[in-house]
Amino acid sequence: MLQKILGDSGIDRRNFLVVGVLLVNVFTWFFFLISLIDQIIISNLITDDLVIWAAFYVSIIVFSIIGAVLSKRFSGLKFLYSWIALGAIASLSPVLVKNFTVIPLLVVSALFGASFGLGMPSCLAFFTETTKVENRGRVGGIIFLIANLSAPLLAVPFSALSLMTQFVICAVWRGTGLSVYFLKPKNHDSPKVAKTSFISILRNRSFLLYFVAWLMFCLVDIFEGAIIYHFLKPELLYIMDLIEPVIATFFILIAGFMCDWIGRKKIVLSGFVALGAAYAIIGLLPLSDLSWYLYFVVDGVAWGIFYLTFVLILWGDLSQSGSREKYYALGSVPYFISYIIPQFLTDSFVEQISLYAAFSLAAFFLFIAVMPLVFAPETLPEKKMELRRLRSFAEDAKKAKEKYESKVKG
Repeated sequence: MLQKILGDSGIDRRNFLVVGVLLVNVFTWFFFLISLIDQIIISNLITDDLVIWAAFYVSIIVFSIIGAVLSKRFSGLKFLYSWIALGAIASLSPVLVKNFTVIPLLVVSALFGASFGLGMPSCLAFFTETTKVENRGRVGGIIFLIANLSAPLLAVPFSALSLMTQFVICAVWRGTGLSVYFLKPKNHDSPKVAKTSFISILRNRSFLLYFVAWLMFCLVDIFEGAIIYHFLKPELLYIMDLIEPVIATFFILIAGFMCDWIGRKKIVLSGFVALGAAYAIIGLLPLSDLSWYLYFVVDGVAWGIFYLTFVLILWGDLSQSGSREKYYALGSVPYFISYIIPQFLTDSFVEQISLYAAFSLAAFFLFIAVMPLVFAPETLPEKKMELRRLRSFAEDAKKAKEKYESKVKG
């Protein structure tokens, strides 16, 4: 069944299982870490949560960059195994804290972020190394779908337990990632290539065009999200929080297949254009519930596309073996910045902004963000897309021939 879904994806069932376990384990673990920090803040009535969350996400960014450099000094899989073990130990660190005041929680939060960020670029690079470019979207979409479905299913019973029990379970869950060792994955060591610096990556025209568009989307989404949660009616907020994650989760799979069929650039462009149009409609009709429902759907679809392409696929497509960790480390920066900045947006600041003006400007900036994408190259080779179209045409022709022959014989 699995092989039928994967088709000629260039990844066998064992490698798919290895990559799947690694990514599902780390994505759900990240969700657990956020949940634990949030529960500690609430249960201890800590008011300086801005600093706590900033420490967590800044730590992820800093240690992602450090990990991208350090990983070159180790065998790929040994580094990943060490990272998983470190994450399990870090998950248990709060057990040593007797009273969660701001300083201890700040240290725990930074440690959580460091243990996550240190090996994340290497994990994503391993995914790229074990998949073929023409089928990377399909495989990534399936894995991302499983991860997004697993996180809430595991989190519901998880949150009902005591904090100390949750720390232990979180550590055990992270430790299960080491089970890939028994699957005996192939060690995809990067060949010796010329050193690629972070500066040279930022000067890479293809990387920069996609990075700027991704950064602009994240910044626009940050400010619009703050405005939405301040002005939107509670019942619409509830619907948004319910609909958008579901749509995004399932559209990740659809986006994965579409990325492999029509290319990454076209589907990313369509996401930006659709979201820009939705923002424009909200800017014109902010008091209409129907316009908000349309926005919820389009925003969910856009996030499904962008999660898959900008988190998992594009940076691997653009990079060469030996430099992928650095591409992923830099490519993830806008995503984590989008969690830091909202902490500094005060209610008094948001109250001064008009809904009409906010969404009209958002639509304008999103359409501007499309411009770099117009000049960005397609990362899926044209030959691969053409070959897939020819295969599809040949299969359709064969079916038509068989249908015709069966009618003649009949």
